[in-house]
Amino acid sequence: MTVDYKGWKSYASFFSAEHCQLYLKNHYIKRNIENPEQKSYENCYAFLYYLEHGQIYYLQAENSPLILKPILLFYGLVHLIKACILTVDPAYPETTSVLAHGVSTRKRKKQNYQFFQDEVKFQKNGLFPFMSEKMFHMKQLEGDKITMEELLELIPELDDLFMIHESKSTFTPINNQHGQLAVPEKVLDHYHMTEERLKDFLSTKSGNQIEFLSEGLAFQYDKRKFSGISPIKYNLECSAYVLPLKKENLFLFPELMVHYLLLYNLSMIARYETEWWSEITKMMPNRDYPFIKTFLEITLKKGPFLVYEYLMS
Repeated sequence: MTVDYKGWKSYASFFSAEHCQLYLKNHYIKRNIENPEQKSYENCYAFLYYLEHGQIYYLQAENSPLILKPILLFYGLVHLIKACILTVDPAYPETTSVLAHGVSTRKRKKQNYQFFQDEVKFQKNGLFPFMSEKMFHMKQLEGDKITMEELLELIPELDDLFMIHESKSTFTPINNQHGQLAVPEKVLDHYHMTEERLKDFLSTKSGNQIEFLSEGLAFQYDKRKFSGISPIKYNLECSAYVLPLKKENLFLFPELMVHYLLLYNLSMIARYETEWWSEITKMMPNRDYPFIKTFLEITLKKGPFLVYEYLMS
């Protein structure tokens, strides 16, 4: 049940206009888009260049100092996301309104600023709401806010750090038993559910990806039905499927969007909050630094992984 992903090597086939044209054509046919042949020809180079530019930003970020990483990683992810959008919307970008970031943040940070409590606010237009709707069929509400702490809690690879700093676990690994996956029984206590209720809940939330066996909490997981919206996440560092221990309103929030929002805010801070950003990266006064640094290390690998997973689903 491991994910077959080999980093940027997995993208190799996309660096061929011929392959990209055929790939896009098949996607457009599946979606009943008019003139799939012509539109795939028109978009194949844009698609290829979005991926190539994204890769270059990521490779530069890998070798750059920490203070520059968020900016390079944010624009790298933006390019990869634009490639994803082209697979579902051949007319992208139809208007300039979809080119804005689609989220905003407080420009001047308050005194005693703490990253965990900082918020981003969703906007009506721009890449974030456009991606949300086109890629994941989710409507984000204009004016809604989300804190950095809520977003960090949605990153499976940060679970160890939450345990060290906050003495709390955010995810639990899903057991692999004889080729089957099985939900650990402790999840029943966290979700306050009976076994049957949990099976029904996860089956409904997963969009037919999960099929429970008759006995116990073992299930079959169909990755081909992956839509980016699933309670089951993948911890890339442990090569294991995991389940969040909180089932609040962000339970199904796509992880690709979590990375986008965190990188957006960090890139804004790196650009406009020079004093705070320099202080946090040099003085390391509190928990903000280990979480930010670790997240940047994670997203360097996880961002391209999540995009590849989307492109191959």
